[in-house]
Amino acid sequence: MLMSLPTLTVLVPLISLAGLIYSASVDENFPHGCTSTTSLCFYSLLLPIILPVCVILYLWTWTQN
Repeated sequence: MLMSLPTLTVLVPLISLAGLIYSASVDENFPHGCTSTTSLCFYSLLLPIILPVCVILYLWTWTQN
């Protein structure tokens, strides 16, 4: 099931914010723990960056065909 782009533009920031809030409440090393790749906080910060890059690359390859 592929989600539409408007749905993703709403869900990605909400999921990222939920991950950051969860990390802040659970992780005692919250601000400094975000640099560890084993931390949920790291991926919550990475998600809003990776998804637009994937969309741009997908659209770019789609226009090349």
